[in-house]
Amino acid sequence: MENSSTLTGIHVPLVTPFTADGSVAYQALEALAHQVLDEGADGLVALGTTGEPATLDEAERLAVIDVIARVCGERAVPLSIGAGTNDTRTSAAALHALKRWPEATAALVSVPYFTRPSEEGVLAHFEALAAESHLPLVVYNVPYRSGQSLSAHTLRRLAALPQVVGVKHAVGAIDAETIDLLADLPDGFAVLAGDDIYLSGLLALGGSGGILASAHCATARYAELAAAWRDGDLARARRLGGALSTMARALFAEPSPGVLKGVLHAQGRIPTPAVRLPMVPASRQAVEAAMLVLGTLADQ
Repeated sequence: MENSSTLTGIHVPLVTPFTADGSVAYQALEALAHQVLDEGADGLVALGTTGEPATLDEAERLAVIDVIARVCGERAVPLSIGAGTNDTRTSAAALHALKRWPEATAALVSVPYFTRPSEEGVLAHFEALAAESHLPLVVYNVPYRSGQSLSAHTLRRLAALPQVVGVKHAVGAIDAETIDLLADLPDGFAVLAGDDIYLSGLLALGGSGGILASAHCATARYAELAAAWRDGDLARARRLGGALSTMARALFAEPSPGVLKGVLHAQGRIPTPAVRLPMVPASRQAVEAAMLVLGTLADQ
């Protein structure tokens, strides 16, 4: 399967807003989806880690996807949906269930976590899912959550699977394997930044875009950064990339999405800054620090 423009640019993995009584604030979620698209986001992600899917019950997960899918359908933009677990059979069933949403353009599937299979096991997992999925698959490569690092060689083998079209690359660095992969990138395989602070560096090396929680904020600036690298405006890209990396560090100063939700609440974009246990709300100091950094972006 050839990659398409649906996996380029800035994709926002939406938070799940909560009301004062702890229920999901669906109207706020819909408004947030429209806001980031108005500001220049290229696509949306439902039930990414930022959306706290592990703390939602089944009815809430379905309703969250319904809201985001409706917005993506109205706006004719790509929709990726987080799906899958560390069990292959359960993951295949979750992918089959995504047929409910014809608006979906890809499934974001994590490398199996906690069980820590070998790289051969990871490959076998995605081979099985590729054979079952009606949707293109984006591999979520996130070693600090999965406990498994993937080599550039294994990522190329995954890219060779007909239904695997990209990777959300969140390895905590632009390391030797990242550089190796991008130096000889398989045709039609999208590399999307998953660590927000490394977006600019990844774009400079040939990455396709990013799935970025921090792009809830300063969405237009993230779109400008992607355009600057695409257009070869190096001075603009370097200056803006540095400023956005600083903002991303502030938004991730405490476990995500606590600080981000605190900022969105302070901006009046979601009704509360609440997260669900075992997450706890961000400290006031962290939210205020992030707001200060966000304010400096107007000068960039």
